[in-house]
Amino acid sequence: MRLVLNEPVDGMTGPYRRRWWALLVLCLSLLIIVMANTALTVAAPAMTEDLGLSSADLQWVIDGYTVPYAALMLLLGAIGDKYSRRGALVLGLLVFGGGAVSGYLADSSTAVIAARAVMGTGAALIMPATLSLLAATFPRAERVRAITLWTATAGLAIAAGPLVAGALLEHHGWSSTFLINVPVAALALVGALVLVPPSKAGHRNRIDYTGGLLSVVWIGALVYMIIEGPHFGWGVKAVTAAVVAGAALLAFVLWELRHPHPVLDVRRFTDRRFAGSNLAVALFFLAVFGAFYYLTQYLQFVLGHDAFDTGLRMLPLAGAVFVGSALTAWLTPRLGMKWTVTAGMVGGTAALALLTQVDAGSSYGDLVAPLVVLGLAIGLALSPCTDAIMGAFPESELGVGGAVNDTSLELGGSLGIAVLGSLLATSYSGHLGDAAAGTKLPADALATAQDSVGAGYAVARGVGDQARQLADQAARTADPQQAAQFKAQAAELADSARQMADSVGASFSDAVAHTSLVGAIVLGAGTVLVALLLPRGGTHPEPDTAAAPADPQGQQEQHQEQEHQEQGERASEASAGSR
Repeated sequence: MRLVLNEPVDGMTGPYRRRWWALLVLCLSLLIIVMANTALTVAAPAMTEDLGLSSADLQWVIDGYTVPYAALMLLLGAIGDKYSRRGALVLGLLVFGGGAVSGYLADSSTAVIAARAVMGTGAALIMPATLSLLAATFPRAERVRAITLWTATAGLAIAAGPLVAGALLEHHGWSSTFLINVPVAALALVGALVLVPPSKAGHRNRIDYTGGLLSVVWIGALVYMIIEGPHFGWGVKAVTAAVVAGAALLAFVLWELRHPHPVLDVRRFTDRRFAGSNLAVALFFLAVFGAFYYLTQYLQFVLGHDAFDTGLRMLPLAGAVFVGSALTAWLTPRLGMKWTVTAGMVGGTAALALLTQVDAGSSYGDLVAPLVVLGLAIGLALSPCTDAIMGAFPESELGVGGAVNDTSLELGGSLGIAVLGSLLATSYSGHLGDAAAGTKLPADALATAQDSVGAGYAVARGVGDQARQLADQAARTADPQQAAQFKAQAAELADSARQMADSVGASFSDAVAHTSLVGAIVLGAGTVLVALLLPRGGTHPEPDTAAAPADPQGQQEQHQEQEHQEQGERASEASAGSR
């Protein structure tokens, strides 16, 4: 038996026997892409302290991954379709692993941002390849189950990133969190060559590189604008990015409408199921990424949990994603995707509504129900949408289909972190300014505390350190009158430190509640719009038939599969007859 699998699926006489092992490889590849972001959230404080990162530096450490990841997916998905989907996966794993090693060796903010950009480029190769290879490897009747497991893996990665990173941070520095990805990438690389069959499109059409490059420009500029504007102000950079994004998007649409073989047929967005599914993915991950962004900070800073404990406390969300995904496989055939997706989005809205009850007296127990409901909602909504998006593309464009799904997800996530994150920061700063009015804190110290919840607690600790120093000085002073003055000053500073810490916690808690309310309103309005967009139908009496989309393309592919199997049987019979 050859070590490297070279036989494509379309050359096999039946379904690929080791397809579920191949799915494990694809899920491992997906795992490291998601973990690369979630692990960073718990490593950020240590990285900020060690490298002396400004808030702008830290923002671009996070988003240096996002911009190339989102911008390049569509073009790289099309290239993978034409030349080799497995080749795109293998190359992506190599690039991603190389970027992770560079991040481990980085000793400056510039080096870390560059490493993250390399990892984002690798992720742009990997992500569409995982979905396209999944769709190419599994027959229609099993594709929904495979996508369900793919979706559940994303939920697992949300909690696994902080958990593994937290375990490493207990004994190692922040750079070790980059190495999480290397052994998994190496394992997935070997698995891809041994277990994943090669696949590429059957057509020989030239790639629409002009359309692909226009997609890189408009998506990249849009993501840059989403990051730059809310966080750093609507100055020249953000406005220029907005203009470039708008102009490039218009040029992209016009070009794609006229091109005989476009990189993406934009007419697909006139289909209600396709458009509604993409909108649902974008809106849902706007809420999910935004909530994850501030919940991890709340667990670490306000409730005082370390990185590892924070990861542990996110596990209910991961477990609920698996349960929600299993429910999807049972509910969608009976109710149809419209109602399953709508139910998931209603659940997501309810989870954010529950988070509006967070206040200064809240504990982790108050977060469990929102986390569980949010996890169930992810499982319910994401799988049917992904299946609908992938089902809208012919077999020759599966990489593009995966890229469209993942671009919607990434744009929604970027928007969630940028908009909800900016709203969180503004709300926190305003609440802290009011709450700290009685602390007699210097204006410059208050301004520093208003920058972030981490900075707020750092200022409170600094005031507490001053109080302890004065108390020590009082103990060493022989003059009773001077010692009494030092003690009085120390007591006053200690009281200010306690008030400041209480004000920071209360202000951030209020900001979480306020931001969750806005997120719930946005997702609730989006739920109504998605429910109106998604067509009725898709309900099938038999679960097995539900996995096959009721569209002409799907029927044609089923017919081709059946005809291929019959040809294989006739060939076997002829061979037996000749013997």
